[in-house]
Amino acid sequence: MSDTPSIQLLGLAPDELESLCASWGQKAFRARQLSRWIHQRGTSDFAAMTDLAQSFRALLIERAVVSALPIARDHCSTDGTRKWLFDVGAGNAVETVFIPEVSRGTLCVSTQAGCAVNCRFCSTGHQGFARNLHAHEIVAQLWLAQNLLARDGVTGRIPDTQAEDDEPLPRPSSEGVGARLVTNVVFMGMGEPLQNYSATLAALRIMLDDHAYGLSRRRVTVSTSGVVPMIDRLREDCPVALAVSLHAPNDPLRDRLVPLNRKYPLSDLLDACRRYLERSPRDFITFEYVMLDGVNDRPEHAEQLLGLTQTLPCKFNLIPFNPFPESGLRRSSAEVVRTFARSLSDGGKVTTVRRTRGDDIDAACGQLAGEVRDRTRLAARSARRTIPVMGVA
Repeated sequence: MSDTPSIQLLGLAPDELESLCASWGQKAFRARQLSRWIHQRGTSDFAAMTDLAQSFRALLIERAVVSALPIARDHCSTDGTRKWLFDVGAGNAVETVFIPEVSRGTLCVSTQAGCAVNCRFCSTGHQGFARNLHAHEIVAQLWLAQNLLARDGVTGRIPDTQAEDDEPLPRPSSEGVGARLVTNVVFMGMGEPLQNYSATLAALRIMLDDHAYGLSRRRVTVSTSGVVPMIDRLREDCPVALAVSLHAPNDPLRDRLVPLNRKYPLSDLLDACRRYLERSPRDFITFEYVMLDGVNDRPEHAEQLLGLTQTLPCKFNLIPFNPFPESGLRRSSAEVVRTFARSLSDGGKVTTVRRTRGDDIDAACGQLAGEVRDRTRLAARSARRTIPVMGVA
């Protein structure tokens, strides 16, 4: 047995997997076969990959590995939402959420343990930044979700009907682990994806590959708080649907809510959005807007938003705030949110209000990891010593 560390195959983009196989004397089609076994059939046992040559399987057993993330928590909500807390080592945890809907099954994945952007309203940001996830740790969230949902018999959630702005759903695989269970992936979990660009890009390429998950660019969304240079890079490298965490209609307010705005102000951000639309698979940018009582939810804020985006094709997704003690913020009332949404709609902007899901399992990003972290700190104070347990540092 070789002393060389095993190569984790889950995070290898299609060209990287092909190059690896070539370095082992294998033809390109072997890489495609291997990818289908791993990503479409959910197989981690190389010995079970029966259409690969026995010598190749022996080589894979010796030099490679397909391993999932350890599960620290697995919660199912009464509304069908399912949330996992994954152990990524060194006392850090990340969250992944599956949201079943009428026309799709959406998986929300994380790209970092913690987050360095530190938006005032974000539970994850208040936990601090630990590290970037590797590409295989991002893809593992999708790989494991597909396997677990299929194992637990989560079928029939995604009927043939679909939203008007969607293309036909992916065909179910006769060999896979439930190709229709996860139809959409959103990079909206813990962390800022564009501050972990190389791993995010590799994960995107795997998710889009026809020999892996075969998701279309329209069904994969990257959400960013506004890292302008990396928006431009994503436009060139792998344009998928783009969502921007806006949360304020002017620079002074956004400086307070989203500190990254001090480096990339709204004028620069909106220019980057316009450039992105030239290659985007969708003809609009989604702006996410957390509704904060008395902070960004006044009529004048709606008017400013309309003026700000007058010439930019976009839609607004208004998000009810999930309060946590450290924020000092409150959720806007339902009536205020409805009025705000009506103002944007009357101004010609498609506007939706995100329905809260999984409240009984703390499904909002960062809540479960934050809960674990808070309990850890309490235990540490009580014991007057450092105890290595699960949580986000």
